[in-house]
Amino acid sequence: MSRAALLVLADGRFPAGGHAHSGGAEPAVTAGRITDARSLEDFCRGRLHTTGLVAAALAAAAAGGYDPLLLDEAADARTPVPALRATARRLGRQMMRAARATWPGAGLDALAAARPRGAHQPVVLGLAARSAGLTPLDAAYAVAYETVSGPATAAVRLLSLDPFDATAVLARLTADLDLVAGRAAEAAGRLPLEGVDVLPAASAPLLDITAEQHAAWPVRLFAS
Repeated sequence: MSRAALLVLADGRFPAGGHAHSGGAEPAVTAGRITDARSLEDFCRGRLHTTGLVAAALAAAAAGGYDPLLLDEAADARTPVPALRATARRLGRQMMRAARATWPGAGLDALAAARPRGAHQPVVLGLAARSAGLTPLDAAYAVAYETVSGPATAAVRLLSLDPFDATAVLARLTADLDLVAGRAAEAAGRLPLEGVDVLPAASAPLLDITAEQHAAWPVRLFAS
């Protein structure tokens, strides 16, 4: 299939539910850790090189044909916080609906049957990329971009940040995106010989803590 499928998959208008999630930006704004474009850039860069790298590698591995059930278990092991596991599976369910409607495939059907309550979103995205004829590196790029574009978009709403400034943040992160996507795809390529332990397991403890706190808020703008 056309590589242009990557544009569809990475498009913020792809109906995968990401618009309802801030990727940790909402509690960071409330705590005063994101106040402007520069602090948003720092937040996005940190998220990209930790949770973003982990998610991108999982997606690349799924796109490369590795067992999605084993990858889903690996995702659970790399997501210690219940709130983030619930978010990942909720987004996975929505991604599954969108992917099966857009690029139907036996791999997606099998995972949906095995995980009726939802698989982790990066695993589903990787299978969607595979069904669309994309490469593991393509899948890694899609997830890496989503890791930073979600908080950047949320910051526009949360801070009334100028959309031009938010887009400039994403432009300044392109070299980091290249690096993370490449590292993720490289790790996924070693997985068949070395097993799931070769996949990155970088952590972001502050994101874990604030995700649990955010889930308990009685009023919030974003689901996560």
